[in-house]
Amino acid sequence: MALRVFGSFALGKLGLQAQIMQASGAIAVHAFSTVAQGYKYAKSHEWAKADGDIATVGISDHAQGQLGDVVYVELPDVGKEVKRGETFGVVESVKAASDVYSPVSGEVVEVNQALVDKPGTVNTSPYEEGWIIKVKMSKKGELVGLLNADEYAAECEKH
Repeated sequence: MALRVFGSFALGKLGLQAQIMQASGAIAVHAFSTVAQGYKYAKSHEWAKADGDIATVGISDHAQGQLGDVVYVELPDVGKEVKRGETFGVVESVKAASDVYSPVSGEVVEVNQALVDKPGTVNTSPYEEGWIIKVKMSKKGELVGLLNADEYAAECEKH
């Protein structure tokens, strides 16, 4: 906590908060977590990135930062039907266990098996290598109800 406070103070003194992060295609949230552009976010801190009718789903950088070191990720079975707003798995850290909610409805078509052996990938690469599931969306219109990067960053700042 003291390191975060010092880091925020130092960045603020240098005038380097959100401006630097925005230049790299992300928005700063609490100076240390990023909100990637081009993703859609649920208020429960999951993200979805659509490619046609397939949405890749994971947890945000903000969420992994709040959890701490992830030690286990419970993955659903391929073929499972998920519904927007309902739990599909669990992420456990050294601090806590947290349910993971699907931001979209559909069928799980792939799970990130790499997380079984390396669950910490959720911490080190939440938007790229640390994705959790891929869903063939049954209601693509649900993406409209999710937050864009700017809206999600503002939501994170409230907490």
